[in-house]
Amino acid sequence: MNTLADTRIPMSHVLNGISPLPHLGVIQAQGEDAAHFLHNQLSNDVLLLPVGQARLAAFCSAKGRMQASFVVIKTSPDTVLLVLNLDLLAQTLKRLSMFVLRAKVKMTDASDQWQLRGLLGDRAVAVVGQLAAWQTVAADGAHAVALYPAVAGEVQVPRALWVAPQGHALPAGAELTSDLWQWAEVMSGVTLVSQPVFEAFVPQMLNYESVGGVNFKKGCYPGQEVVARSQFRGTLKRRTALVHSPVALSTGQDVFTPTEPEQPCGTVVLCATRPDGQGFDALVSGTLQSMPTGWRAGDAQGPALDLLALPYVLLEDI
Repeated sequence: MNTLADTRIPMSHVLNGISPLPHLGVIQAQGEDAAHFLHNQLSNDVLLLPVGQARLAAFCSAKGRMQASFVVIKTSPDTVLLVLNLDLLAQTLKRLSMFVLRAKVKMTDASDQWQLRGLLGDRAVAVVGQLAAWQTVAADGAHAVALYPAVAGEVQVPRALWVAPQGHALPAGAELTSDLWQWAEVMSGVTLVSQPVFEAFVPQMLNYESVGGVNFKKGCYPGQEVVARSQFRGTLKRRTALVHSPVALSTGQDVFTPTEPEQPCGTVVLCATRPDGQGFDALVSGTLQSMPTGWRAGDAQGPALDLLALPYVLLEDI
């Protein structure tokens, strides 16, 4: 697979501002058992999550396949917010509610109660400073979560998720398009599961264990055995890579390699147009074996996808 020689974005001055996030929604868990209940359902530790802080987490099937993933924010001792892709909200809320049983927690769609914005560049720094990913600044009912930055060549764009009650004043800054936010999300190497890739991956196939989305020391949750076995028995065969494409790709689209043209070797997780208009960047979860042989879009003779450097280091399999 070729490596793109130059990934610099010569217009980084446009990557400063605030973006609407219409593709995201909020599930609210409220009650004295809220944190304990979610702790038993998600791939990360929610029970010991401090009030006002956030974490990345996955919600898996019994087979360890991701049915949704969230930015988890504990807003009070008895309230936890799950920010997720809106196209998975209804079915995820229904499934989580099935497991409540006698737990003292109420799960609701709270999307209309919260404002969601993405902060890029100087606007992110102004709110969260130099905090590491998933660290949070909470003030006056608003929560700003530091995210992994978008990295392209020598350009690094800080990112943050801003969550606040409806009616709360928005942070100052120029309004950016949601397309620009999506590109920055791709270039961060960290994304949330959406409907087209429902149950397509175990968390490690999206590099979640390397970006703070899996806690291997916590107790059981649905799919925990499969997730742990993938990590500790060296059975992980897929990873997410960052690629550049000359053509637009769609989430859930198959990726192929010329050495094995009969069957797909990967799946597109997210794709976005580069802000300089020079093609598209995407996250693709594919087999480790096929990465060196070159990936193609559509079929084995399709346009070549150029491998880019991830902006973080992958943890070694154990």
